Amino acid sequence: MRVLGIETSCDETAVALVETNPHSTEVLAQLISSQVDLHRPYGGVVPEVATREHLRNLPLMVPQVMKLAKLPLSAVDAVAATEGPGLASSLLIGHSYGRALAAALSKPMVGVNHLEGHLYSPFLAHRRTVEFPFVGLIVSGGHTLLVHALGWDRYVKLGSTVDDAAGEAFDKVAKLIGLPYPGGPEIEKMAREGNPEAYGLPRSFPERDNLNFSFSGLKTAVRFFYEKSPQVRSDPAWNHDLCASFQKAIVDVLVRKSIQAATMAGVERLTVSGGVACNQVLRKDLASACHEAKIELIIAEPEFCTDNAVMIAGTAAEKLEAGVKPRVGDDIDPQLDLFTPEPGGDLARGLNAAIKIKNRQKKDLLQKGGVSAPGEIEVW
Repeated sequence: MRVLGIETSCDETAVALVETNPHSTEVLAQLISSQVDLHRPYGGVVPEVATREHLRNLPLMVPQVMKLAKLPLSAVDAVAATEGPGLASSLLIGHSYGRALAAALSKPMVGVNHLEGHLYSPFLAHRRTVEFPFVGLIVSGGHTLLVHALGWDRYVKLGSTVDDAAGEAFDKVAKLIGLPYPGGPEIEKMAREGNPEAYGLPRSFPERDNLNFSFSGLKTAVRFFYEKSPQVRSDPAWNHDLCASFQKAIVDVLVRKSIQAATMAGVERLTVSGGVACNQVLRKDLASACHEAKIELIIAEPEFCTDNAVMIAGTAAEKLEAGVKPRVGDDIDPQLDLFTPEPGGDLARGLNAAIKIKNRQKKDLLQKGGVSAPGEIEVW
């Protein structure tokens, strides 16, 4: 099955063509048009600029992808586009184009949840079909989320950020100390020459059973230190040490809570995706922690960490192959929820569901099932 995917949820215009086979999904062709240079002068994404670029680039990129794949549009079996979450104006361009193209080709149209695409991307990068259950860490500029994936469309929220996402914190601290947007790569460069133990910055929610994240306090601590230490601003080593200490504080929390989530959910597989997953310190520390905890780590390759259309097309293709009824929304949903309960089903959204199960087990109050096998989870 060949699926053409379109991703325009924020500031990347991306198109990809994938083809499924019995063991994996192959990427036949892909293109990504980055808008980083356009948004850098503003220190963040400007929705109007992003929309204009999507409208300009998308009609050119679709035929280019088909040309790279050396296939006609008629060879496409389905069209997939990001339905949400994301910027409304950006989503509208890709979703509308996908619906029109599917109608013109008389092919199915599949709406894909952007976060589900991120959950899928580590398997795609390693040329494997999705293997449930697993715990997935999605860490980007807009999301910091721990998900217990039980099956297609069956996801339980274990923890999420209560304020800034990790990538957002990187961007804000970078702007504070005069580094350009996007801040993550810039802070990582500075941190390579710094001492990560130079400054004792706070770590959020140290309680073992709390799987939520908070980076606002860390960001504020950096700002107060910066404002109260003018004497060290002229010292180049200070910037390097501060960036290294700040990066270490974020990485420590992400690694610790990811291992805790996988252990508490009773799974042996942890996946990691999202733009912040490009950070080399995070990748190294996760690999070490997973090895020690005997947890399999499947982390997306850098090219699939940031927003891309391969994850959208691949998610749609594997769900169609698995016989899962596709989403065929008539419109975008900027607040699309990954954790919407199954219609009439027994899976409901649950914050820190693994913790609730643990506490209920302690009190012997489980009325049914509970956790009878890895990945089988009761949520209330």
